[in-house]
Formats: sequence, C-alpha cells, structure tokens
Amino acid sequence: MHGTDSFLGKRALITGGAKRLGREAAVALAHAGASVAIHFNTSREQADELCREVEKIGSAAVALQADLGDPEAVEPLFTRAWDEFGGIDFLVNNASIFPAGRLNDLELEDVHRNFQVNAWAPFLLTRAFWRKINGTGIQGSVVNLLDTRLVGGDLAHVAYHLSKAALLEFTKLSALEFAPELQVNGVAPGAVMPPEEHEEDYLDRLTANLPLKRRGYPGDIADATLFLLGFSFVTGQVIFVDGGRHLQPGGSP
Repeated sequence: MHGTDSFLGKRALITGGAKRLGREAAVALAHAGASVAIHFNTSREQADELCREVEKIGSAAVALQADLGDPEAVEPLFTRAWDEFGGIDFLVNNASIFPAGRLNDLELEDVHRNFQVNAWAPFLLTRAFWRKINGTGIQGSVVNLLDTRLVGGDLAHVAYHLSKAALLEFTKLSALEFAPELQVNGVAPGAVMPPEEHEEDYLDRLTANLPLKRRGYPGDIADATLFLLGFSFVTGQVIFVDGGRHLQPGGSP
C-alpha cells in the first residue's frame, strides 16, 4: 500500500511526530510519497533529524514546534502546516502524555492536563482542518491514536485513560459532524512499544496472555494508520492493533 498513487503528492501533519509511533508514521508516509509536517514540543533535535531522513527518502518535510498543552497554540499549528505546504490532506493526532496516577490520587488538574493534550488538542486540530476545507470540495482524512485499554480501563493511568475515552467520543462525533469533507477514524495500539522509561523486555509480561501470543511493532501501527488515511469509504471506525487484547475482560493494573 505504501507505494500506491493515493499518497503521492499528499500532505500530512503528524503531532508528536519526532519520536516513537509518530516518527514511524512520518517515515511510512514519506515512503508512500507524502510530504510531512512534523510537530514537536521539546524534541527539536529529533524532529530536525527526521526531516533530514524524510528528505533523503525524497519527500518534503518541515518541523513545527507547538505546546499542545496551551490551547492558544493548537489551531495556529494547523494553520502553519497548511501554509507551509499550501494545504493539508491528512492529519494524524498522535501526540499524548502518559502520566501515572490512580483514582485515590486523582485531582481535577490531572484531568484537565491530560484532556487538553490527549483529547482537546486533537479535536481543535480536526475542527481547524474541517473549517479550512468546508465548502471547497476538498476532502481530507484524520486518524486519532487511541489505546487498547479503552476496553477494560487503565487503573494505573486514570487521567490518561479518561482523556483517551474522550478522544474516542470525539472521533465518532467528528466523523458525523464533519462529514462529508473529513473522514475521521482511530487506531488503538496495544503492546508495540514500551514506555520510554522501560526496556523492550517490558513487553514480555504484556504479551504472554494475548490471544496471538506475540507482540506487535511500531510498523504495525503505521500500516493501520496509512490504511485508514488512504481508504476513502471508511469513517468513524477504530482498528485495535493489539494482538487481541481488547477481546479480553478486565482492566490494566
């Protein structure tokens, strides 16, 4: 799919695109022929390095800084990406924060902080996208990065979990409200990459009880993302790329 004409000449904005799953999506889109605007907050060095890699692949790239925790910075980010490329065709809402915290310690401030970055910023970017193309005949595609723990919950990261649940609702509502100009879908990753503070063997415990008995890889998430971006007759859907974890009851400890 990465070599099909559906991505040639297209332009994408990827939030949190400098590292981890965002980086994987940026590279996959570049290989498919798309130009990529790589959003970052503090990872300027990684973003600049990725731009150079994308340009070696043969696609255009630009690094754009914005703090998604600042509501006033979000919509201008989309405008800057649009202006850099003369338009945007794809939006990948990948950036998120993942702080630990249980219900016993939960404060409203925690909910606000997670909601702003993980749910409200993706919504604002999606709405800015729609407002740019509404009434123009242009069509676009959005993919929101969710989480397999939307099924069963996540007791150890409660504020994060609540924000991803909100993003799931935004995904479905936006797919209705912003149609037909925008398709809006989601990818819910499972055990494909350990948190930054853990080594690769962290995934062993998580994958032992999966139905497929194996882990996934960042490329699996990129493939699902490109599938949804390029499939013109799907909206309001979520693909769980998690080895079957969402089929099992119970929340994460």
